[in-house]
Amino acid sequence: MPDSLDLVQLRSFVAIADCGGFGRAAAALHLSQPTVSQHVRLLEKRLDAELVRRDGRRTRFTDAGERLLVEARRILSVHDQALERLDAASRSRIVIGSAETAADQVLPGVLARLRAAFPHHGVQFHIDRSTQMTEAVARGTIDLAVILSTTPDTPGRRVGSLPLAWYAAPGWQPPAGGERWPLVAYVEPCGMRQRALHELAEAGLTVDVVAESTSLEGVMGAARAGLGVAVLPSAGRLLPGLVERNDLPDLGLAGVHLTARRGLDIDVEAAALAAMEGFFAELRGTASADLDEVAEVADEVAPRLEHDGR
Repeated sequence: MPDSLDLVQLRSFVAIADCGGFGRAAAALHLSQPTVSQHVRLLEKRLDAELVRRDGRRTRFTDAGERLLVEARRILSVHDQALERLDAASRSRIVIGSAETAADQVLPGVLARLRAAFPHHGVQFHIDRSTQMTEAVARGTIDLAVILSTTPDTPGRRVGSLPLAWYAAPGWQPPAGGERWPLVAYVEPCGMRQRALHELAEAGLTVDVVAESTSLEGVMGAARAGLGVAVLPSAGRLLPGLVERNDLPDLGLAGVHLTARRGLDIDVEAAALAAMEGFFAELRGTASADLDEVAEVADEVAPRLEHDGR
């Protein structure tokens, strides 16, 4: 039996025609432009035919592309109508996905806000890696996804950021002399891993990835065991069994993005966006309060230091 046509790829193909190009199609689908281009290439490979040609800045469909466009619209229409009928009984449930690293730092604080935002909906959470979350939203199996990213081409809207920090087991000591630095990381693809390797290399350090895992618990467990240092996002919470290291290069920030599936009720997306923005506003307020407290202590101590002649 021949391979079937992929619905996500067909949806990208139709969006190119409807939106007038790859870039606009990517924006409408909450995908990156390279992803939309890849969908077209895969369709061309599947059908063994050129479907789209670049004509200067314009996009032109070939004869084969025009034929596929007609069939693709028909396929998607039948699919969407069937899905609408089958899902009618479960529309009161909203499925929210989150990248594992974002879930550990963000969801504990945002959960109450999300439930309050959707009082008439059941809320189901799905935790996975950012790449899987992005694909699930594109397929329509997840309504909203919270994605942690270190790259600017992440789909969806950036709603905040979390600082990236180095963590290790208490008492862990860095290698002496010219020994290789042990790094604990997610398996590829992983933006945090790439950021860590880049910063350590820029500092002139040779790195050895001594342990890798597909899960957050695996990464944290290896770091707790003293195998090496790990890069994780921080929202001000203590991570059990780990301490933050301040003797390594600054890692900057990771963006937190909210991406929604195509066709999601705009009110639901707006409510989720407000909940996320509220969480990060509160997080920034806490950080500001901490700085104000430090300033108040300094104001109290300064006169005593002057009086003592220090």
